[in-house]
Amino acid sequence: MGIFERYLSIWVGLSIVVGVALGRLFPSGFEFLSNLQYANVNFVVAILIWVMIYPMMVGIDFSNIKEVAKKPKVFGISFVITWLIMPLSMTILGTIFLQHIFKDFIPEIDAKEYLAGLILLGGAPCTAMVFVWSKLAKGNANYTLVQVSLNDIIMIFAYAPTVAFLLGVAKIEIPRDTLILSIVLYVVIPMLGGYFTRKNLSTPKLETFLIYLKPYSMCGLLVTIILLFGFQANTLIENPAPILMVAMPIILQSFLMFGLAYFWMYKAKIPHNISAPASLISSSNFFELAVAVAIGLFGLNSGASFATVVGVLVEVPVMLRFQ
Repeated sequence: MGIFERYLSIWVGLSIVVGVALGRLFPSGFEFLSNLQYANVNFVVAILIWVMIYPMMVGIDFSNIKEVAKKPKVFGISFVITWLIMPLSMTILGTIFLQHIFKDFIPEIDAKEYLAGLILLGGAPCTAMVFVWSKLAKGNANYTLVQVSLNDIIMIFAYAPTVAFLLGVAKIEIPRDTLILSIVLYVVIPMLGGYFTRKNLSTPKLETFLIYLKPYSMCGLLVTIILLFGFQANTLIENPAPILMVAMPIILQSFLMFGLAYFWMYKAKIPHNISAPASLISSSNFFELAVAVAIGLFGLNSGASFATVVGVLVEVPVMLRFQ
């Protein structure tokens, strides 16, 4: 495991500090960057998201998807938890904490945006960092690859309807066309790019290319965090409490989903090297996608974008805790 993965929580923390500091020192620079957009798509952030997601998609071999038929019980349990229970439970927990428990401490409009960010997180199962978590948990690498491949395919068709429905239940209005555009930009296009890259490279060249791309994905994540916290710098300095308020339902969600998935797998007599990565996938999020969609739907300076970045901050130490 590389230095980035091993100390990711430290790099994320440092990126947050750097982002807030730069946002306070150079507010006009961040204002300029925030205006580089068209149709709610910020060009700088879009490039960074592609830098993050494309290497992940190159690393996924969709030809392995036929393996799903060999373990229907495992993938069935994972599907129910990941695509049915997890999005709903995140919506419920977010509503309880942000619109009830912390009602007197968060303005109603901010609470709705934070909740929107949590819904966008809860609807996107992890497809990248889970390879790191699986390796630490001594998980079956082939199973992890197949599960991630399956989730990526499902995401194309299920993510937009799922989050649109839950946002509607929470009475949060969104432009549906912007949501669909975000899926095309940040899932479909990188996935096609990854597929055709694999198809046109021999195995030795592909392995070399993946090693070459790996640092760019992590750097894209850290620079995105710097930018997002830079945009939110003044808000965070004046009122840092929302970080903890948003983090609480995310942490609770992670523990509940991991516990449910692992218990269910244990009862189904599924071995640890499969149940462990399955549980980690069920309790973590594709935060890169959630960040991109939140920016597209609500803007760079929105509470929704802020909540998805808090998800990054929370997920790393929580997933390490599960190892």
